[in-house]
Amino acid sequence: MIFKIDIHIHTKFSGDNYTEPEETVLHAIETNLQGIAFTEHYSYEASEHAERLREKYKDRILIFRGVEFSAAEGHCLVFGVNTDKLSIKNAPFEEVIKVVNGSGGIVIPSHPFRGGNSLGDNIEQIKGFSAIEGYNGYSHHSQNTKAVEAAKRLQLPYTGGSDAHEAKEVGACFTEFYDEVTYDNFLDLVKAGNYQGVDSRKVGRAWIF
Repeated sequence: MIFKIDIHIHTKFSGDNYTEPEETVLHAIETNLQGIAFTEHYSYEASEHAERLREKYKDRILIFRGVEFSAAEGHCLVFGVNTDKLSIKNAPFEEVIKVVNGSGGIVIPSHPFRGGNSLGDNIEQIKGFSAIEGYNGYSHHSQNTKAVEAAKRLQLPYTGGSDAHEAKEVGACFTEFYDEVTYDNFLDLVKAGNYQGVDSRKVGRAWIF
């Protein structure tokens, strides 16, 4: 079975939209996703709501927690650690990677070629990423293409995530895992790389931003 998981989602707890987390979960179930990850802006603890929803919908969908973290050079997705308890706020990417990886977590540069708050061409010089976000629902097609090409050059896997700020955007982009995903093996599977990012949007509306 292929596991489709949208690993980049925001709700009202990111501070820039009004989306209720449960509304997001229900839409994800309706669109036949096997999992989602709440990655609220800058704070891991802002996704505390995921714990209640994980229990409520445990027989219908996997619900992971991460954070869209702000390193000195741009944004990244971090999974597996509580960044609120680490002394890396606005630290350079190399320091973020060192601390997060050393604590058992993973770092994925998000929307790396979108412009502001993105790593850009510096992605070529920094080591230690577990993957690159190849398909982002708020990035233009050309920006996503550059991200996928960079991942291939660097021999890294690439993920997909909607970057949803509304429930209806969930699943626009997602990561297609070719192994069964569980709460226990999620981090190991991301490191292993047996998956790819997918853009599910139709040409004509997908890349007009």
